[in-house]
Amino acid sequence: MTMFKIDEVKTWRIRIPLVEPFTTSFGTETFKETTIVGVKTGDVEGYGEVVAGLYPRYSYETVESAEYIIYKYLVPTILGKETNPEKFKEDIGWIKGWNMAKATIEMALWDLYAKLEKKPLYKVIGGMRKKVDVGVSIGIQKNPHELIRKIASYLDKGYSRIKIKIKPGLDISFLDAVRKEYPDVPLTVDANSAYRLGKNLRILERLDKYKLLYIEQPLQHHDLVGHSILQKKLNTPICLDESITDAHKAWEAMEIDATRVINIKPGRVGGVKESIDIHNLAESRNIPVWIGGMLETGIGRAHNISIATLRNVKYPSDISASDRYFKRDLITEPFKLEKESKISVRKNPGIGVEIDWGFLQKITLKEKKFRE
Repeated sequence: MTMFKIDEVKTWRIRIPLVEPFTTSFGTETFKETTIVGVKTGDVEGYGEVVAGLYPRYSYETVESAEYIIYKYLVPTILGKETNPEKFKEDIGWIKGWNMAKATIEMALWDLYAKLEKKPLYKVIGGMRKKVDVGVSIGIQKNPHELIRKIASYLDKGYSRIKIKIKPGLDISFLDAVRKEYPDVPLTVDANSAYRLGKNLRILERLDKYKLLYIEQPLQHHDLVGHSILQKKLNTPICLDESITDAHKAWEAMEIDATRVINIKPGRVGGVKESIDIHNLAESRNIPVWIGGMLETGIGRAHNISIATLRNVKYPSDISASDRYFKRDLITEPFKLEKESKISVRKNPGIGVEIDWGFLQKITLKEKKFRE
């Protein structure tokens, strides 16, 4: 892999409003606050996006803490140095954890590398598709009637796979209503670690009757053994999300049959290379994967779409069109939903998108620049 020298690193802390509140078992979000990072060599710049939230609910990482790691340790690792995505991953191996911070820089380096190679990122990493299958994720609603209304609106827009967020007390009645109205729609549920094996086993066993493609992350992120025990009691496959922090953790989960589907979130597992490693390992075990989202702007979304072109991505990914979350996205040409619930992969070099600089300046809270 070709080496290149990083002349400059820039960051933009931004706040962009969501189209509507998004509620999970962790809480409700009404805007996306994140940090965009640009890494530059000569006149070519690559971009990455922090996927961490404002609060340590989904992960111990937050936007603030990720920024600290980026500024304190990651920028000095690359600024003025000869590097590339693979060398960067090796150079930061001594830093324990902080996958989201690491992924931000690593993914920006991949975008930069692909631009220098004058190739789309998906081709650089061995992607197989020009369009990717996508679904839509619906946050927890106030009541089943509101959920049905939301599902109807997304089906009308062309989404074919529906995922609904659930938590104890907001599950069975909602699923009853969905299956009564839509008995055959491809459906999944995501608990975001809200259930406990001992306390909620009977409820979880009842999920089998709803013909779900899989049940995503029902138990706590660290509870691989609990997921293994639960899988033996269910016919529906368990899909792990928060539990899969890297390829080794994916291997552990597969070894004990704790997961039969894997949600790869590139920003959560440390970036593009770790995503590919998890994908390849799962493929060798005949375990399908799909690519998850973290309410990313068009920068992070473009990275996710590139990775969703890989061969073993068997289920629709949680990527969605830009207008699912934002009235105005950060990129000049927002991603749009196409026929058969697909989104096209960009053909331009790198992740294939251009930043809307005027809009970026309007939503920027603070900006930093580092030069050697």
